[in-house]
Amino acid sequence: MRVKVGTRQQLEEKGCLTAKAGTQPICVLLFRDRVYALDDRCPHMGFPLHRGTVESGLVTCHWHHARFDLESGGTLDPFADDVRAYPVELEGDDIVVVVEPWPEPVEHHRGRLEEGLEQGLTLVTAKAVLGLLEAGTDPREIVRIGVDWGCRYRGAGWGAGLTVLVAMANVLPELDAGDRALALVHGLAFVSRDTRGRPPRFPLPPLGSPGVAPWRLSTWYRRFIDSRSADAAERTLATAIAAGLPAAVLSDIMAAAATDHVFLDGGHTIDFTNKAFEAVELLGRDSAAGVLPTLVTQTAAARRHEEEGEWRHPHDLAGLVREAEERLPELLASSAARPGGLDDDEVESLSWQLLGEDPAEIVAAIDRGVAAGASPEQLARAVAYAAALRIVRFHTQNDHGDWDVVHHAFTAVNALHQMLARSSSTEVLRGVYHLALRVFLDRFLNVPAARLPTWTPTEAGDAPDRGLVALQPCWDEQGRVDEAGAIAYRHVRSGADQSALVAALGAALLAEDAEFHWFQTLEAAVRQARQWPAGSEPAALILTGAARFLAAHTPTRRELAQVVRIATRLRRGEALFEESGEAVAG
Repeated sequence: MRVKVGTRQQLEEKGCLTAKAGTQPICVLLFRDRVYALDDRCPHMGFPLHRGTVESGLVTCHWHHARFDLESGGTLDPFADDVRAYPVELEGDDIVVVVEPWPEPVEHHRGRLEEGLEQGLTLVTAKAVLGLLEAGTDPREIVRIGVDWGCRYRGAGWGAGLTVLVAMANVLPELDAGDRALALVHGLAFVSRDTRGRPPRFPLPPLGSPGVAPWRLSTWYRRFIDSRSADAAERTLATAIAAGLPAAVLSDIMAAAATDHVFLDGGHTIDFTNKAFEAVELLGRDSAAGVLPTLVTQTAAARRHEEEGEWRHPHDLAGLVREAEERLPELLASSAARPGGLDDDEVESLSWQLLGEDPAEIVAAIDRGVAAGASPEQLARAVAYAAALRIVRFHTQNDHGDWDVVHHAFTAVNALHQMLARSSSTEVLRGVYHLALRVFLDRFLNVPAARLPTWTPTEAGDAPDRGLVALQPCWDEQGRVDEAGAIAYRHVRSGADQSALVAALGAALLAEDAEFHWFQTLEAAVRQARQWPAGSEPAALILTGAARFLAAHTPTRRELAQVVRIATRLRRGEALFEESGEAVAG
C-alpha cells in the first residue's frame, strides 16, 4: 500500500504530518531536511508520537518520555518497544509512505518476553505474551521460555516463581479464554521477581560413567540429601538423568529423598518436586536435565520437622511415623486384593476418620485402609480431602496468618497425590502418614469449627449463574468468607456446571495481586475436585474451601490485572490517552 500523506511544503510548515493506512496511524517527521515515517502510536502506551518532540535524530514521546530513533524506530528505553518505521518516497513535492504487510514478529515477541523477565517489566511481558498467543504460539512454548529462564537465572534453584508458572499452566484449560494470557503473565511475573538481581545457576555435569545402577544412584542421592551434601547429590542426579532413566524412576529417587524426613520445609519440598516433574511432563523429557537438578539445593537445605517440638510433644508423631513406615511393606504384602480398591464412599469415610483427635488412631485408620486394599491414589486422596476440610472448617476468629498453616498441608498432599500417580513406591507412599499427621496438628484451627455449608433440593430453583455473579461482592469487600463458601457449595451441589465455578474462582484469583500461596491453593483445589464425581459432596466442599480462602485474602490493589488490560487495549489499537473524547494533557 502506498499512502500519500501531503507535500514537502506542508511538512516544513507544520513540522509533522499524519495519515492512516487503513486503521494504521502514521506520522511523518522532518529532521535536518530528511523525511521519516513512523507508526504514530508510541509502543509503550499508545500516545501519538506526532505530539512528541524531535531532536538529535530522536523523537521523544511526551507521555512517559520514551525515545525512538527516527531512522530505525528503535527505542533507547527498554520499558517501551521499537516503533515501526516505514520507507518514504518523494514524488515531486508529494510525500508517499510505503506500507507493506507486516507479519506478526514472533521472534521479536520472544525476545521482548525475555527482556520483560530480565528487567521486571510486566507491561513488556504482557504485550509479548499477547503477541505470541495472537500469532498462534502454543502456550506451552511461553511456559518453556519462563521455565528455562527461571532454571537458568536463579542460583538457589527451583522456587515460588516456577511453581506458580507451572500451576497456571496446569489449570489453563479450566480458565475462561480471556483469562489465560493473564494467568501466564502472573506466572512469568513471579519468575521475574524470583530471578531479578539473583546470581545465575551453574549446573554440575554428570559423572563420566553413565552405567551406574539405578539402585546405587538412588542410594547415593538419598544419602547426600540426608547429609546436606548438595553438590554431590546434584552430580548424582545429573548422572541419573544423563543415563536416560525413565521419569518414573527419577521421581521415585527424588520423592524418596523428600520423604526420608517429615514434612520437609513446611511441605514446599514435595510440592516443588512435583511441580518440577510436571514441568518436564509439559515440556518433554529433554527438559529434565535443565529442570530437575534445580531442586537439589532446596531439598538438601530444607527444614526437617521431626526435629521440632510439635512433632515430638505431647505426642511422639515422628515415632508413630517411623513405626508405620516399618509396618508398611508387610501391610502392602498382605493387603486384600480388591479390583479398583475402595469405592468413593469408603475413601470419603476414611477422610473423616483422619480428622480425629487421636494420632495413633489416625495412623491405624490408614493401616486399615492399606489392609483393605486401598490404592496409593485413594490413600492420598483421602488425606487431601481431610486437608481441604480443614480449610472449609477454618473459623474466621483465628489469626489471619493461620490460613497459610491449613493451606500448606493441603497443597503438600495434593503434590503427594500427583507423585503417587506417577510412581507408587513404598518410599513415596509413606508420605501419606506424614501428611495425615500434619493435618492432625492443624486441628486447633477448627476449634471452633466453621459450620459446613448446606443445600437442599428445594433450592434447586435458584439460578446458578446468578449465584456466581453474587460471588463478586465477596472479592470486593473483606470478610465475606462464609458467604463465598456457601455460594460455591450451593452451585456445585445444585448440579450446576462445576467448570463454571472453577473458571469464576480462577478469574477472582487472577484479578488480584495474588501471593504465592493463593495460586497453590486454587490449583490444588481444582485438581482435587476433579478426583471426585462432579456435583458430589467432596467436590463441592473442596471448591468451597478454595472460595473461602480467596475471600479471606481479597481485595488487593489489582495492579497486574490492570497492566494486562492495558496491554490488551494497546493490541486492539485503542487510544488510552483519550478520555471521553478529550486528549489527556501530555
